[in-house]
Amino acid sequence: MSNPRILAFAGSTRKESFNRKLLTVAVELARQADLDVEHIELADFPLPFMDEDLEAERGQPENATALRRLMLDADAFMLACPEYNSSITPLMKNVIDWCSRKESGGGDLSPYSDKNALLLGASPGRSGGKRSVETVRSILGNIGVEVFDKEFTLPGAGDAFDDLGQLRDVEMVDALKAIVKAFSDSIR
Repeated sequence: MSNPRILAFAGSTRKESFNRKLLTVAVELARQADLDVEHIELADFPLPFMDEDLEAERGQPENATALRRLMLDADAFMLACPEYNSSITPLMKNVIDWCSRKESGGGDLSPYSDKNALLLGASPGRSGGKRSVETVRSILGNIGVEVFDKEFTLPGAGDAFDDLGQLRDVEMVDALKAIVKAFSDSIR
């Protein structure tokens, strides 16, 4: 695969989300590494909570179908994983769950099968979102995604970005760049 297509999104819709900021920096680094990245905002794809009764009654929501198609078209994922109360966000889990369903209803993991993923996390605390990243790693691994063995977590995210949304610490930028490059090399 010479120029893999990457679908990138953060499991947050909060305007000042540290994970959205981190993902934006990582996407730019990936593009500099000549990766074809489609960076989407989940706020553009509102979904009801996954509910098989709702699915049976109304079918798959239009936005779930759109997200699923984006996933099917991607070769890999770059996901920023916010941490709420030591776990993943309901938004992230809901997207994963809806996209694991066929348009006609029922389970289908083809959007995840044989895909690769790079996981990122940021939090104001010392863990840097590590617990959320590990939970997403477990979920994706169980549904057929080959999750890259290195991830990037950013502790102290509340002070990590400047007013333009760039990482202040050059060492952090270099570490993120190295992980993005290693991921890029692994999926080519």
